[in-house]
Amino acid sequence: MKDAAWSIGIDLGGTKIAAAFVGPGGEISHATVVPTNAGEGAQAIVDRIAALISDLRRSADKTPCSSVGIAVAGQVEAKTGTVFFAPNLDWHNFPLKAQLEKAVNLPVVVMNDVRAATYGEWLFGAGKGLQDFICLFVGTGIGGGVVTGGRLLEGKNNSAGELGHIVVDINGRQCSCGNHGCLESLASGWAIAKIAQELVLQRPNEGKALMSAVKGNLHALSAKEVCHLALEGDPLSLQIIDGVVEALTGGVVTLVNAFNPSHIILGGGFINGMPMIIERIAKPVKERGLKIATKNLSIVPVGLKVNAGVIGAAKFIGT
Repeated sequence: MKDAAWSIGIDLGGTKIAAAFVGPGGEISHATVVPTNAGEGAQAIVDRIAALISDLRRSADKTPCSSVGIAVAGQVEAKTGTVFFAPNLDWHNFPLKAQLEKAVNLPVVVMNDVRAATYGEWLFGAGKGLQDFICLFVGTGIGGGVVTGGRLLEGKNNSAGELGHIVVDINGRQCSCGNHGCLESLASGWAIAKIAQELVLQRPNEGKALMSAVKGNLHALSAKEVCHLALEGDPLSLQIIDGVVEALTGGVVTLVNAFNPSHIILGGGFINGMPMIIERIAKPVKERGLKIATKNLSIVPVGLKVNAGVIGAAKFIGT
């Protein structure tokens, strides 16, 4: 359901807090970003968000604000707005909705960040007008959202959309969630960095370009260097990206066969930085997926490169 009024959207991450007024057509006004300073603790973050909201309302004093939507990188209990677990913030069962509503005297909706981004794409991005689609965001981690039959799936405990934790290799690498072979453990930014670091140690001659890129500091080697050198044709970096493409292909085939969407919408820092990956995934997905499921399938990039989480959170009407 789309809110016709102006509302405030906030994307709360481990390192930064993005906030803005969002209009009825998804337009952004008075956007601002401040550091999260997660180490200061939950109450300090709530105070910082409350101050942001106050500043936004003051700077746009002629714009009435109907509500606040907050997108959080973590697991959220929908009805109470309690953050069950947010790893980047080290929050466990934190009552964010109750705390913030008390501080700002406005209705507050709290939701998972990638589900908020999916909602933003549905309203104003590549998912606009669609009834059956999946957003898959590949960045530092992997997450997403599923819209089927014109409904954004939430699940019994509001954890639907943990797409990074579908298992694509039962005996594969250990994931940060504790399981083995999750898509995130093979294709996320942190996984790319870990794989690159291991391969450089095992094959130092082939890893010279990667090590040179980080001036010999192995622990500084990240997905950014791998992607950059892959675009320049470095053989080891290309091999790593080939593995990522293979894992993403397996994951997308599973999602397509399970949900039969009309569209798979791909985004996140990794996809945005290497858009050619979309075509590399699309062809084998259509070859390996069930014919009925892939018959009318489109695999496309996100429409909202930035602010999807802010927009989706601002426009979401909680129940």
